[in-house]
Amino acid sequence: MTTEMSSTEQIIGRSEIDDFEAILAVVGKEEPDGRHPVHSDYESIFTWDYEKGARPKLNKLYEKAKKAQWNGETDLPWDIEVDQEKLVLAQAESTGGFGAGFDLTGTPVAKWTEKEWLAFGVESQNWTLSQFLHGEQGALICTAKIVESVPWIDAKYYASTQVMDEARHVEVFGKYLDEKLSGHYPINAHLGLLLDDIIRDSRWDMTYLGMQIMVEGLALAAFGFMHQMTGDPLLKTLLRYVMADEARHVAFGVLSLEEYYSHLSAAELRERQEFAFEAAVRMRDRFLQQEVWDRMGIDPTVVVPLIQQAPDRTQFQALLFSKIVPNCKKLGLLDAADGWLRTKFTELGVIQFESWTDTAEETDAMAEGPPMERLAS
Repeated sequence: MTTEMSSTEQIIGRSEIDDFEAILAVVGKEEPDGRHPVHSDYESIFTWDYEKGARPKLNKLYEKAKKAQWNGETDLPWDIEVDQEKLVLAQAESTGGFGAGFDLTGTPVAKWTEKEWLAFGVESQNWTLSQFLHGEQGALICTAKIVESVPWIDAKYYASTQVMDEARHVEVFGKYLDEKLSGHYPINAHLGLLLDDIIRDSRWDMTYLGMQIMVEGLALAAFGFMHQMTGDPLLKTLLRYVMADEARHVAFGVLSLEEYYSHLSAAELRERQEFAFEAAVRMRDRFLQQEVWDRMGIDPTVVVPLIQQAPDRTQFQALLFSKIVPNCKKLGLLDAADGWLRTKFTELGVIQFESWTDTAEETDAMAEGPPMERLAS
C-alpha cells in the first residue's frame, strides 16, 4: 500500500478549495418515498471478553452517560412561546443589522428591504435546525453501527448510551422544528454525501472518525454558537442539554481512536488523514446555505462568493473547527505523513486551533449532565 498522498482534486473533486462554482453545482434531491438507503457491508463483532473497565477511561465515560440521561418531553420547557421573527430581528440588531459587513452592491440583494431580510433570517433558521436534525439522524445510524462493529465491550457499552442520546436529539430537534419554527429543509447535498461516505465505509474506526470526531466535533462548536446567539430560552435550554451529550460523544471518539491509531501503519494513517480533510471540506461547504438563497429566488452563485469574502464570515466558519483540529492533533493525524493534514488545515484557515484543549480533556467540565440552574445562566 502506497503512502503517497492523493491530490486535493482526487479527494474532494476540485483542485481549488474555494471554487464556489463547483461547490454550488452540487445539489441534492428528495427521494419521492422519503427514504434514503445507503448500502454498508461490515462485520458485526461479538466479543466474549466481558471484563467491564478494561479500558478505564471509556468505562468512566459510560458511567457518566448513565447518570446524564434526560427526557426530551419532560425536561424541556415546551410551553414557552417562540416568536421566530422577533428572534431574527433581535439577532440582526446584535450584529449590526441585516446584511452588515457584506458588500452586495450590484446584486438583487442590494435592493432588499427589512421585509426580505427578515424572511431570509426566518428561512435561515429553518434551514439550520433542519440540518441539525438530519445530522443527528446520521449520528443515530452511525452509533448503532459502532455498537455492532467495535470489538471492545467498554466501547459497546458506551456506544449504546449514545444511541439513546441521538434518538433523543432527533426527537427534540424534530419537535422544535414542527412546533416552534415555520418550515423544514431537505438535507444539504454536501452533508448528505459525507454521511453516505461515513455509513458506507466498512471499517469501524472510519465511522468513529467521520462521525465522532468530524461531524460531532463541528456540531459541538455550532451548537455553542447558537446557544450564545439565540434569545429563545427553550432553544437555549435544548442546546445546553444536547451539548453536554455531544461533549461525551466526541470524547468517546478521541479516547477510542487514540489507542487504535497508535498501532496503524503509515499507509493506514494516510487514508485517515485524507478522509478527515475530505470531511472538513464537505462540512465547510454545507454552510453556504445555497438552499435558502434558492428558496428566496436568488441565484446563490451571485451572492455566496461575496458573502464568503467578509472577514466576520471567514472567522465564524474557522471557529467551527475549534474542536476538530485539536482532536485530530491528539490522534496523531496532524503530523503524520510529514504534516500533510497540518498543511491542509492551514489552507482551510483553521490550524490556529491546534493547541486548544481537546474534547477528551473538556469532558469533565461539559459532560456531567446540566442541572437546570446551570442552564439558566
